[in-house]
Amino acid sequence: MHSDRVKKGVTRAPHRSLFYASGLTPQELARPIIGIANSFNEIVPGHVHLRSVAEAVKAGVRSAGGTPLEFNTIAICDGIAMGHDGMRYSLPSRELIADSVESMAMAHAFDGLVMIPNCDKVVPGMLMAAARINRPTVVVSGGPMLAGRHDGKPVDVKTLFEAVGKHEAGAIDTTELTELERTACPGCGSCAGLFTANTMNCLTEALGMGLPGNGTIPAVSAERIRLAKEAGACVMKLVADDCRPRDILTLDAFENAIAVDMAIGGSTNTVLHLPAIAHAAGLALPLDAFDAISAKTPCLVKLSPSGEHHMEDLNSAGGIPAVLGQLLKAGCVHGTALTVSGRITELVTGPRAVDGNSVIRPLDDPVSVNGGIRILRGNLAPDGCVVKASAVCPEMKQHEGPARVFDREEPALASILAGEIRPGDVIVIRYEGPRGGPGMREMLMATSALAGMGLDDSVALITDGRFSGASRGAAIGHVCPEAAAGGMIALIQDGDPISIAIEGGALTLHVPDVELDQRRKAWTAPVREATDGYLDRYTRLVGKASKGAVLS
Repeated sequence: MHSDRVKKGVTRAPHRSLFYASGLTPQELARPIIGIANSFNEIVPGHVHLRSVAEAVKAGVRSAGGTPLEFNTIAICDGIAMGHDGMRYSLPSRELIADSVESMAMAHAFDGLVMIPNCDKVVPGMLMAAARINRPTVVVSGGPMLAGRHDGKPVDVKTLFEAVGKHEAGAIDTTELTELERTACPGCGSCAGLFTANTMNCLTEALGMGLPGNGTIPAVSAERIRLAKEAGACVMKLVADDCRPRDILTLDAFENAIAVDMAIGGSTNTVLHLPAIAHAAGLALPLDAFDAISAKTPCLVKLSPSGEHHMEDLNSAGGIPAVLGQLLKAGCVHGTALTVSGRITELVTGPRAVDGNSVIRPLDDPVSVNGGIRILRGNLAPDGCVVKASAVCPEMKQHEGPARVFDREEPALASILAGEIRPGDVIVIRYEGPRGGPGMREMLMATSALAGMGLDDSVALITDGRFSGASRGAAIGHVCPEAAAGGMIALIQDGDPISIAIEGGALTLHVPDVELDQRRKAWTAPVREATDGYLDRYTRLVGKASKGAVLS
């Protein structure tokens, strides 16, 4: 056992004494030691209940003959961090989470790990750590929030962000906005739509690192507690079999995850996170893999923000095992891929109707014949950019309009709310990339304001930053190279015509090369307020968005 290096032999008497000081008995110390990485805190609604999940995990470990030892990581709530400088820390926190879990696991020689994440950057951060550490690991999330109810209809945090735009447009009054504040997020769990947190928790199943139900069983369900107990017992079997993350996180596993991502219309942030996890596992996952898999994978699910259904509906319809079942029939996934609980073929099920509706559409009647995410290229993004095609209005799949250029999110949002954006415009928000932001902020407040003001079917938004999984509309992010690196997006001027061809995979700035050469000669990056602390280090070390924005 790995833990023997801290508990066996005469020279380890001081180590054993320190374990005893924590209350362990010699009998407990003799068993495999399982680290429980818990991202509990009292700030993030997706994490406030994770103490109970951790207790269930520990019960499962003990029941299977192990000794669980719990430690914590940080977790940032993207919703609370949205729209201000706090969002600069969201994506960078992924690296801190991965580093902290790796540090704890390696320093204390754990034999195995159970990771308990729930929200946006915590899930990929822990998966990155699992791939680096490469000791038997199971991931069990805290589960999704239930949808709220308002006027008899389901609502979620996306509804509220869009309500801000509706309020500014005079479509709703302050009383209704206040009512929505109190109903949109009814309790614990990761926000109820198919946003980044829930997408990544679903993809954890497809990658093989979580048990069936990890992504969809509601946070408040007793089934979630039972799943956590099963995860604790499961890791003990993995330890006995010496089954490690890199045995599971193969290229086939990543292709399965991308296929599920395309089938459910997941968050564009997966295009950052899956390559980063693959990198940690010693694999390369280029952007072209997303487009190639999207081209042959039907989109079968339409959840909020692009549809009316929520995570609880997907769970009732059979969850990710049912989606995998459909994709297996279509030949879109590798059925022999290994998971923590068996092969993919052993876990798949059929979809179930929910209140007479097909939440998971049949193969002969998909939402679309291609996947929910597209990679665009062109002179404006030679290294690629990403759009959630399943959340784009049909009339915006092909669009050309004049650029409205902003060097930060805040003035763009102010212009939107002031009614200064016109139908047909292409908003450009730049210097928000991984290095230029720094931290690659999400633009949910901007996209939500456009939707709330009824402009999401006539205005596009392009950025070298990124979007929340709750964003919808022609929202094109991760433009690479970013403006701070001298990318083409830095040379755009107000009024320049920009064309978008989502089905054709193209993003083009229509300015003569001679003019662009002149602009480049005159270009200098704007002087920004100096960053210090962690963001300063992050700015100097972070790589391209097209490579997962990993640190060098």
